[in-house]
Amino acid sequence: MAKSRKNRIGIVYSTNPDFEYETDEKQEQETLPPEQQNLRVCLDKKARNGKAVTLITGFVGTENDLKELGKFLKLKCGVGGSVKDEEIIIQGDFRNKINQLLLEKGYKSKISEK
Repeated sequence: MAKSRKNRIGIVYSTNPDFEYETDEKQEQETLPPEQQNLRVCLDKKARNGKAVTLITGFVGTENDLKELGKFLKLKCGVGGSVKDEEIIIQGDFRNKINQLLLEKGYKSKISEK
């Protein structure tokens, strides 16, 4: 993948042939195994016009693995949702069901009050 010049930080030009430009690209973390994940399941109504959503936070890993877990939970609950800002958002109050599904898959999770 070619590095974009717009992502360079600090240095504009260098004559050193061994110089590596710093970029603002994030390194993706490796996904921890389920038994090492500490997930929190909570209910959220703020900034959602009073509609309740279930938030799952605390996932450590790649974006693709987070999306895969979100897809699994949405399918099992039979509702919509999304994955944003390292959180899984499930429409409706499914705290107990989601916590049970996560425990069955081997994740460490608990219901919290945000």
